[in-house]
Parts: sequence; C-alpha cells; structure tokens
Amino acid sequence: MKGYERVNGEELTSSMEDYLEMVCRMEAEGYPVRVSLLAANLHVRPSSASKMLDNLKAAGYIDFRKYGTIMVTDKGHMEGRYLLHRHQVLHEFFCALNHTDSELEQVEKIEHYINRRTVGNMERMLPFLKSL
Repeated sequence: MKGYERVNGEELTSSMEDYLEMVCRMEAEGYPVRVSLLAANLHVRPSSASKMLDNLKAAGYIDFRKYGTIMVTDKGHMEGRYLLHRHQVLHEFFCALNHTDSELEQVEKIEHYINRRTVGNMERMLPFLKSL
C-alpha cells in the first residue's frame, strides 16, 4: 500500500495520519498534548512519537518544542478535521451496515485507504443505511 501512497502523491503516510488524528482528538478534548501522553494513547514509545512528530513538524502540520506542548498549525487543523470526520463517517457507516455498536477495528484497518470521494459517498448513504 505504501507504493500507492507515493504514486498518488500523498503527503501524509498512514502512520502520520494516525498521529495527527490523535493529536487533534486530544486537543479537541481539551488535553494539553505532550509527547508522553500522545505516546501512551497510541501505545508507542515516547522516542517513536518524537520521531513522528518531527516529520509532522517538518511537513507543517504541527509545531512543538522538546518538553513542551504540541500545537497544531492551521494546515494541521484543516487535515486533522478531515481525518476525524473520515473516522466518524466510517465508524457510523460500518455500525449501520453491520447493525453493531462498534466497528472501531474495521475502521482502523481501512481508514487510510479510502479516498475523499468514497468517504463522501458513504456519508450520503448513511441516512439510508440507518433507516433499514
């Protein structure tokens, strides 16, 4: 799948998306986002989180200083809002499709490989699926 990311010119890898999505989720919940808390939420080592945050910072999605809080840039907020929206749409779609309360595992497995057009189409189908 990484080959498709590169061919399609995607700036964010699936791992970068996971990190940005979690930073935006934590920020929206009112948490001061620090490397150690982010790492704990993603079940990774702080050193791994720091490396990925360096990549996100270099790409202009976040800003942070060592031992400080992670701040999402305007560019990061734009992409982060979409990532959170995509996650929510997929979760609602699969719950409605499968008549379940949680499809988190399913969403986590596929969310990085569905394009914006497909997410929009799934969102438009939600009222119909929920009515069944």
